[in-house]
Amino acid sequence: MSAAPKGTLHRMGAIRIALSKGRILEETMPLLAHLGLRPKEDPERSRKLILATERRGVQLVIVRAADVPTYVGNGAAEIGIAGGDVVLEHGGAGLYQPIDLGIARCRLMVATRRGFDYRGAVQQGARLRIATKYVNVTRRYFAEQGKQVEIIKLYGSMELAPIVKLADLIVDLVDTGSTLRANGLEPLEHIADISSRLIVNKAAMKMKHARVKAFMQRMTEAVEGQRQH
Repeated sequence: MSAAPKGTLHRMGAIRIALSKGRILEETMPLLAHLGLRPKEDPERSRKLILATERRGVQLVIVRAADVPTYVGNGAAEIGIAGGDVVLEHGGAGLYQPIDLGIARCRLMVATRRGFDYRGAVQQGARLRIATKYVNVTRRYFAEQGKQVEIIKLYGSMELAPIVKLADLIVDLVDTGSTLRANGLEPLEHIADISSRLIVNKAAMKMKHARVKAFMQRMTEAVEGQRQH
């Protein structure tokens, strides 16, 4: 892949990049800096939801992590950076996923409290209760195994659900596993390895092909440079 001319991004015109605050934003900033896309205000401190960058006409749109694919898929932003878990849950409609950025790595896991006889419950055909915010991913995963489950949607503190017997299992992101251990839980099954992805609106890829392609090429350079270090 040939490198885009350095001035190409300056001529990109109106391009919006959807991001969420937190770990992904923190680990994305060095990659964006490689492209000269430093925000003019600190995203973590500013109350603005659309931030100008040092590149004229290129803006950062700050949204909830779960909303990034929706904004990009529906054309409110041409480009986004989202966790693979969010993209899996969304389903990817209207999106291309051209680059694995290799940042914010973790695992999507099934977990339960210590002492719960998961295998026995499955063998007896029990209808397992699962707490998660990943409703679509969880439904597909257990349906593929032919297991009957009841899904309870929660937005946080998943580890609490098995402790208070709200659910038998949880499906959630696991990094080191220390939070599971601290709350008497243990991982059971691995669903997917997760890292952040560059996502692109399909229509923007056609209508603004040269500008979006230039961004993708420079981002690929930044990712490869980071891996070498």
